[in-house]
Amino acid sequence: MPEGDQMTLVQGFISGIGHPLLGPDHLLFLVAIALVGWARPRRWLLPMLALGLLGSGVAQVVPLADNFTPWAEAAVSLTLVLEGLVILERLPFITLLPAIALHGYLLGGTIVGAEPTPLVAYGIGLLVAQGSLLLIATALSRGLQSWLGEHNRQLLAAVWIGIGSAFAWSILIP
Repeated sequence: MPEGDQMTLVQGFISGIGHPLLGPDHLLFLVAIALVGWARPRRWLLPMLALGLLGSGVAQVVPLADNFTPWAEAAVSLTLVLEGLVILERLPFITLLPAIALHGYLLGGTIVGAEPTPLVAYGIGLLVAQGSLLLIATALSRGLQSWLGEHNRQLLAAVWIGIGSAFAWSILIP
């Protein structure tokens, strides 16, 4: 944030809500949770939110060096590949937990250096946005999977793998 600019509580909250919605890789990661087939999707909701917020908190204490940003953004894009492999049941769901922490880390890193009040408001906004998207995704999970059928679910997993690979490629190979 430029020197002299003050972010208000409301601006921090709105920024927290908007950030995961505006980054296509972050949004796609949260949306695809509905495609992940697991027995009780809501039991993972709180651990996923907690790890996302933990990642955001770590970013405040250990900020990412600028020269690592492209690599970290590529890693976030590759979490879509990881998610596709989970959807295809090639990897267990638990492998997504570190991925959501990485998403939280990068989302939290965008406000390093902000005043405490907007920083807390940003965290609350981030919690509201991610929590809402995860709640919607888990609520729609079983219905969406039965509506899509196994073949279309596998096709969408392949699309997610392709999107994640393309995003990572575009970040690393300008």
